[in-house]
Amino acid sequence: MNFQFQVTAPVPTHSEAPVALPASHDTTELLRQIVAIQSEQLALLRQMSAAQDSAGRWKSLLSRWRDDYGNLAAACKQALPQLERAYVALMAELTEALRQQEDRPLDNEFALNEFLDRYGMRLSQLVGILSLVGPLADQAPATEESK
Repeated sequence: MNFQFQVTAPVPTHSEAPVALPASHDTTELLRQIVAIQSEQLALLRQMSAAQDSAGRWKSLLSRWRDDYGNLAAACKQALPQLERAYVALMAELTEALRQQEDRPLDNEFALNEFLDRYGMRLSQLVGILSLVGPLADQAPATEESK
């Protein structure tokens, strides 16, 4: 079975009206709407940016409790090096223990559980404490020795 199709280009008829361009009033109104929408988007982006500003949240917290805990940021700044030192010491201990167990990797459940019992909880708690103390310490006013 053979079929033959012949397709020709459509011929425009004179009965079709040409596409009318929008009047300048319509264009002006459309541009106003676009500017209004972009202004709304800008306002939303500013709100999103402010919501993600963690430094602003910490500043707000410290300002609310300034009367009761006025020196909290300075105390956090003073304690931060000690916490960082404890974290680094624990990481050094952990990596040294793994390096020494080169021939006994953590591929069996007993070794993995022992490793997690020894380092897991302490390490995760130190990370949590550092993630809370660090931003508060950053809000402390600069002292003469840190300038």
